[in-house]
Amino acid sequence: MSMSFELSIDVSEPYDFNKQNLSKIQQNPWVKNQWPLVYFIQNEAIAEAYVGESTNAYSRISNHLANPVKSSVFNKISIIGSDKFNKSATLDIESNLIQYIAAEGTYKLQNGNSGLVNHNYYQQDLYKDLFKEIWKKLIDKKVVSKSLKEIENSELFKYSPYKSLNEDQYHSVLEILAGLTQNNSNSIFVRGSAGTGKTVVATYLLKLLATNILNTDVAEFNDDELREVNYIRNFQLKYPNAKIGLVVAMTSLRESLQQVFKQVPGLKSSMVVSPSDTFKSKEKYDLLIVDEAHRLRQYKNISWMGAFRKNNQKLGLGDTGNELDWIMANSRNQIFFYDEAQSVKPSDIAGMHFTTLLEDERTIKLQLNSQMRVQGGENYIKFIDDLLNLNRKDDGVYHSSNYELRYFDSLADLYTELGKKEQHYGLCRMVAGYSWPWQSKNDKTAIDIEIDNLSFQWNQTDKDWVNSPNAFNEIGCIHTTQGYDLNYTGVIFGKEIDYNKQTDQIEIDPKQYFDINGKKGIAQPKDLKAYIINIYKTILYRGIKGCFIYACNPNLAAYLKKHIPRYDKKPAIRILQFNQVKPFVNAVPLIDITAAAGNFSDLQIHSDFEWVELPFNIAIKKDYFVCKVIGESMNKRIPNGAYCLFRQDVGGSRNGKIVLVQSTAIQDAEFGSGYTVKEYHSEKLSTDEGWQHSRISLKPLSDELDYQIIELVEDELTDFKVVGVFEQILA
Repeated sequence: MSMSFELSIDVSEPYDFNKQNLSKIQQNPWVKNQWPLVYFIQNEAIAEAYVGESTNAYSRISNHLANPVKSSVFNKISIIGSDKFNKSATLDIESNLIQYIAAEGTYKLQNGNSGLVNHNYYQQDLYKDLFKEIWKKLIDKKVVSKSLKEIENSELFKYSPYKSLNEDQYHSVLEILAGLTQNNSNSIFVRGSAGTGKTVVATYLLKLLATNILNTDVAEFNDDELREVNYIRNFQLKYPNAKIGLVVAMTSLRESLQQVFKQVPGLKSSMVVSPSDTFKSKEKYDLLIVDEAHRLRQYKNISWMGAFRKNNQKLGLGDTGNELDWIMANSRNQIFFYDEAQSVKPSDIAGMHFTTLLEDERTIKLQLNSQMRVQGGENYIKFIDDLLNLNRKDDGVYHSSNYELRYFDSLADLYTELGKKEQHYGLCRMVAGYSWPWQSKNDKTAIDIEIDNLSFQWNQTDKDWVNSPNAFNEIGCIHTTQGYDLNYTGVIFGKEIDYNKQTDQIEIDPKQYFDINGKKGIAQPKDLKAYIINIYKTILYRGIKGCFIYACNPNLAAYLKKHIPRYDKKPAIRILQFNQVKPFVNAVPLIDITAAAGNFSDLQIHSDFEWVELPFNIAIKKDYFVCKVIGESMNKRIPNGAYCLFRQDVGGSRNGKIVLVQSTAIQDAEFGSGYTVKEYHSEKLSTDEGWQHSRISLKPLSDELDYQIIELVEDELTDFKVVGVFEQILA
């Protein structure tokens, strides 16, 4: 984080939330000075809460107390203030608190989800760290219990309707709401490539339209919210007690969304339906929102042909009828979220079936453009599309400071590096093209995939596989990962896809493609190739932070390596045999911090240590030694498990330097009793005899806020010793 300002957050102790206590609340310094602030109203006993922000909190809180629902439900209020707050920052922090508290699970929020918009403002990145500090204080006060990382990896967070929309999504929502309130029936068609937030917009809309707005006090809404609220009022007046459904064709994603809807106030799991379920209602749906509309099916290559035919017969359709026909027949209004590039098998409805809909002048046609999932942004999406369609104009290697894309010559190395990401971030998974028979489907002991002396089974569940307990030890397929977000994806290009150097073309070998329903009935090789390329594009778009790639066929591997940065495996440090050691000439000592027990006192007793060779570009000095730094407390500068070069401390200023220190007052779980590696800061006190330390602070440098600064004062300073000063990472 840029240290343009120090983190400074005040979360008050809870005040009683009643009219008699208003004068006491008014004495809170942030309320009293009408400073922009955020507040949290709660009732711990019934686990309900409300989050708000205001620049005139006294007036806003008075309005809440005049509201019979809020005044009867809530009994405590906490004020969150900072001298760094401004109006934009409090709107942003309010929005983030709503998102994270709604997904954290301790409280059910009474907030609606209207007006959740992510506006850019000055120093927004700094305020992200301010929000982390707020969340840490809420954990300390036992208001919430889960970490931000834990919440971000949960399905409830990923698919929650409480999501801040970007400007692109928000304007689309307003256009959709305007369309739905017109007099005639509407079809709305929203295109968007992978990661543009189609599911986010779909769930946001459903929650918005299902919220009872008609009896709500408009004084509680800001300008952003009011626009949406007026549209919702008009929709609810037009369709009283509107029957709304979210249609999801893919079983795994549908069941995941049903679990999410169970946990959101105002929503029910029964709102998430399959295309077949739309026949179960005795009356038409007022609105069907269709997510992943490109996965709606036709009468082809499916396992339930009989039931499909019966649904067609209900509408007087023959075998040419499809699930799009069912949606249109069973609803008054429809919203389709669509990406033709994610159609991955012949049972998916071809784009031409949407032609009539798109040619109708009454159909509202919208486009989502902003990339919301992949941190590499639209440039990464375009790179992958050009790479697999051989449309790259630039022969250079892809580079992004925001996205980690690597090609691995060894699947073993890929799996090892992905494992490190899994430990740190979670939700890192291996996914492959359908290039191996699924033998373990019938024989649970069978191995499906063997590469590089590694053995794997395909995913052993098709329901929410990415969150299943053994997922990291298995390999997922397109059907269990499409629609899901991962932090890092390991993608294996199978034996069915190759590159022909002579023709400069991607080629497909149907004999090496084992998805029976994915190729049956396809007469033209170019059609199968299109599906398979769509499969790889789709799984390459799953990773939020990065993607690791391996290809089975050498020619394809060579093509990919021309455009994708290669993984450069850092050599481990080399430990010399003792008879090869020339102390501080060709080697320096390697010391185990956790077992040091005073061994730093005389590094000349070289027989007590292992000795390591330094890289040729580092000149060896007599005060150098090497230690392995364990843990995440310094991960902004030193990765967990890194071997680091230190020099023995010889005095002088150490402020702001990373040091290895020894003191009996230190209890650091990552290094053992008595030692730690941290950034050093000290305060000095002048005396008649010179100066002495009055306080020493040892500061963690971690992107995880759980680590505390170690403060040493008074008697704790007597046995304090700086053992070494960090020079650089070796491996």
